Amino acid sequence: MAKWGEGDPRWIVEERADATNVNNWHWTERDATNWSSDKLKSLLLGLNVENEEGTCEVTEVSKVEGEASINNRKGKLIFFYEWNLKATWTGKSKTGVNYKGTIEVPNLSDENDMEDLDISVSLNKDEPDTPLTSLMKTKGAEKIREALGSYVGFLKTVVFLAEFTQGMILPTANGVAKLQSSSQSKAKVDRTQISSSGGSSAPISTGVKIPTCKFSMRETFLTSPPELYRVFLNQEMVQAFTHGPATVDGERGGKFRLLEGNVFGEFTELIPDEKIVMKWRYNTWPCEHYATITLSFLDRSSETELKVECRGVPDSEEEQTREGWKRYYFGAIKQTFGFGARLF
Repeated sequence: MAKWGEGDPRWIVEERADATNVNNWHWTERDATNWSSDKLKSLLLGLNVENEEGTCEVTEVSKVEGEASINNRKGKLIFFYEWNLKATWTGKSKTGVNYKGTIEVPNLSDENDMEDLDISVSLNKDEPDTPLTSLMKTKGAEKIREALGSYVGFLKTVVFLAEFTQGMILPTANGVAKLQSSSQSKAKVDRTQISSSGGSSAPISTGVKIPTCKFSMRETFLTSPPELYRVFLNQEMVQAFTHGPATVDGERGGKFRLLEGNVFGEFTELIPDEKIVMKWRYNTWPCEHYATITLSFLDRSSETELKVECRGVPDSEEEQTREGWKRYYFGAIKQTFGFGARLF
């Protein structure tokens, strides 16, 4: 056992070798329990909902029991987590009466989908009945579900991976590759930010009008529209599925740059959980030429259909753009966050 991270006793690294490992694969395990406990508390504490009856807030997280880890098996990362949570909620009616109750989540686990999560909300026995209990059981439970979904997303993001998987052998399209250390990743981000602010690396404008095309693609993801929407706007999550540094300002007018600076642009319209419109381009396209990419998030009950409409793509780049989105967006997002299609 060895401490992980200089000066921080929470990070514990555990490496195990399998004596039957005849192919000489490097198998390792990283303990993510303490990090997860802190993250779960921070996501739940202060969570609040309100309606015409009053307001409710999570004021204490009294129990966080369980464990979490990242396992590397034959070049593949496997995320394990299992938690039993208990919290206190307090409510205040419009007339100023205070109430208190409990929240229990016994089965937050990698084996259960977020839709199957048990969230039990109750009012303390010595409290009089109040409509605020119903508020916590509906809107409150939904917010708790979203917060716990965020924990799972954060567990798999590059900020966490850069710390916990340093030295692990990770899968790539052509085999396996070693993940960069956090210091290497930070240096690469810094270089990317510098190059994005300067104009020396931009292609020279030819002043020639080029023929363009439009096309659309559809893909299904096993997650909710809000979760998938957040994947495209959260910098840490973008870095996770692209496996590298990125800059993402997830607001209208915000800029983004990813895939080692090969893709960049600007968000021009954002409708939360429903639509993202962006100016988008490859670095090799003629200077200042952008395509317009529209992402529509369609709720299909237990899954989300993503419709991608591309306008203004150079004719000569249509196939490359299609394949790029399928590989570096659709496939990478499914693999990273477990949003893959069901097998029938």
